[in-house]
Amino acid sequence: MANEQAPADKSSDVSEQKAGAQVAEPLEELEQLRGKLAETQDRLLRTQAELENYRKRARRELEDERRYAEIHLIRDLLPIVDIVSRAIEAAEKKADAATLLEGLKMMQQQLENIFSQHHAKLITAQAVGEPFDPSRHEAIMQMPSEEHDEHTVLGVTRLGAELHDRIVRPAQVIVSKKP
Repeated sequence: MANEQAPADKSSDVSEQKAGAQVAEPLEELEQLRGKLAETQDRLLRTQAELENYRKRARRELEDERRYAEIHLIRDLLPIVDIVSRAIEAAEKKADAATLLEGLKMMQQQLENIFSQHHAKLITAQAVGEPFDPSRHEAIMQMPSEEHDEHTVLGVTRLGAELHDRIVRPAQVIVSKKP
């Protein structure tokens, strides 16, 4: 009987080894999967942190851009401030009217150039004689006129401005009516 048990023990040892090997393989595979999962979770956390940092940086850059958007306009207006200061000094020294007028005309020309550089234009006295356009003009008064057709701009009392194709402020105008 002992002889019969020996071969059975050997076969059970072999089957136990096979079973142990079969159990070991899934355990190794499970450990590999756990390692990959931990690595993937780490990558996910890093990616989320990078995305959050990018969002913060983009938000900060946008806020700075909005905050300092007018810097070019301010730089362009500084020469006008200089001219106004010189005109005030000249007026205090009682300079002649022609010099003051020349300075004011220079200032107006520079302002128009600055508006143009910033894609804006003034709705000016050139509107006189044009038909009244409620999208560009604000009628503040009507005057009878035999020389002009009805609803024609006779005068501009306050300049308007246009940026690209949008009216920033309509020009205030005097409009003709039938006598």
